[in-house]
Amino acid sequence: MTHTRKWASPEDEAGLTENEIRDLICEIGRRLWIKDMADCNSGNISYRLDPVRVLTTPTLISKGFMEPDDLVVVDVQGNKLAGKRNLTSEARMHLGVYAARPDVRAVIHAHPRNVLVFAVTGLAPASGVLTEVEGSIGAIAVVPYAPPGTQAFADALKPYLAGHSAFILSQHGALTVARGLIEAFWAMETLETYCGVLLAARSLGEVRKIPGS
Repeated sequence: MTHTRKWASPEDEAGLTENEIRDLICEIGRRLWIKDMADCNSGNISYRLDPVRVLTTPTLISKGFMEPDDLVVVDVQGNKLAGKRNLTSEARMHLGVYAARPDVRAVIHAHPRNVLVFAVTGLAPASGVLTEVEGSIGAIAVVPYAPPGTQAFADALKPYLAGHSAFILSQHGALTVARGLIEAFWAMETLETYCGVLLAARSLGEVRKIPGS
């Protein structure tokens, strides 16, 4: 996989062609894999190309080794329009986000290890603890369990979409949504780091809140 530019800022996404977006999705997948947030073939990434088309990662592929032509194009009803690989069953979840949130252009689902600790306990990370978290992803929603890849799974997310950009999926993983791929990846990094900080802090004592929060 070759890359002709570094993707360091949301500004780098402005005016990208579809081919460049494909490159960026592969780069985001590589970053997720390197950071142990997408083991094996887990996770998926999507991007809203226009009002009727969504570009998404396929099923059963390592996010660390994707090539641009591995990606699949679907319409907003979930019909495959283009691509050599099979569509992920979790496309329903992504399409549900786009239907509910016109402001969202990118969705990332991953399995970060610190987030998974919260996902299997059903506990919500405390809010009002770190200023960086409050100023970026804000309050984190915990979505009740539903079987992955099903319409029930997509429906379980719907009540939490308004006003949130980071979600813990019970017994499953994490989801972040944003105006672009880099912002969505940053939200995933922030969520994973924050969960790790909370877990480590509990071993020392009580987690303190930001004064006045």
